[in-house]
Amino acid sequence: MNDFQRSIDLHTHSTASDGSCTPSELIELAAAADLAAVALTDHDTAAGIPEFLAAARKKPSLLAIPGVELSTRYGSRELHIVGLFVDPEEKVFSAYLEKERSRRIKRNRDMKLKLGFLGYPLSDDEPAFVAAGGMEANLGRPHFAQALVEKYGFPDLRTVFEKLLGTNKAAYIPREYSAPAEAITAIHSSGGLAIWAHPIYRDRNERAYVRRVARKLSERGLDGIEGYYSLFGPPETALVLEVAQQFGLAVSGGSDFHGERSPNISLGSGAGKLRVPESLLLSLMERKKQIH
Repeated sequence: MNDFQRSIDLHTHSTASDGSCTPSELIELAAAADLAAVALTDHDTAAGIPEFLAAARKKPSLLAIPGVELSTRYGSRELHIVGLFVDPEEKVFSAYLEKERSRRIKRNRDMKLKLGFLGYPLSDDEPAFVAAGGMEANLGRPHFAQALVEKYGFPDLRTVFEKLLGTNKAAYIPREYSAPAEAITAIHSSGGLAIWAHPIYRDRNERAYVRRVARKLSERGLDGIEGYYSLFGPPETALVLEVAQQFGLAVSGGSDFHGERSPNISLGSGAGKLRVPESLLLSLMERKKQIH
């Protein structure tokens, strides 16, 4: 790796989904960190992109990439597809996001109702909800956890998830997911690249799983895979780079920055040792030229 390369961060979140920084603040942080590029990839929404791009116009040395992170299900597991270079106004892509928004609103209403039955009623005007844009906005479980901490004295978000909101806990409401191929199609319709986000975790030996899924998704149009990630060590990155080469996938990377909601993860540097080289951006942009 060229030591003179600047770093990039192609996986971040803002207040448009479950991050604590506004899209404008994200641009300021990226510029302060001297990143060459940053992508805004909020969960299932492009609502923050206009503010993000407007703020970036004042930072000529920083490339701002409009993106999204789409939640899908593959078999029994949740699988996330990051879209990079998306056009948020494209009709097929917009329709996909509106479908996901409707699903999320219904789930949130059901979760709110279930919490009430369990003795934790919440109103639509809880500060955590209002700050995120209201119950019709892109709320998720972290917003509910924050509301419960503020209203019922839970010590932290982790405790709320362990007692109420974690998978299969008392107030958990399962999500309805699209298939990865549908997400890939929507991203391609918008002119974007489809990237498999955080394909493995450090505490799991998933070599066979990653190879199997990468092969299947590459057949359905997957463009790349996230090889640099905050929770990856050298073995995980090496495995993903090997898989990317085997199946002809581009390599991406990012911190999965959420601001104060994940205080141990910093923009650009993740848990401290992350460095995503600028050369990956050039490869991604070249791939975009080839397929669009």
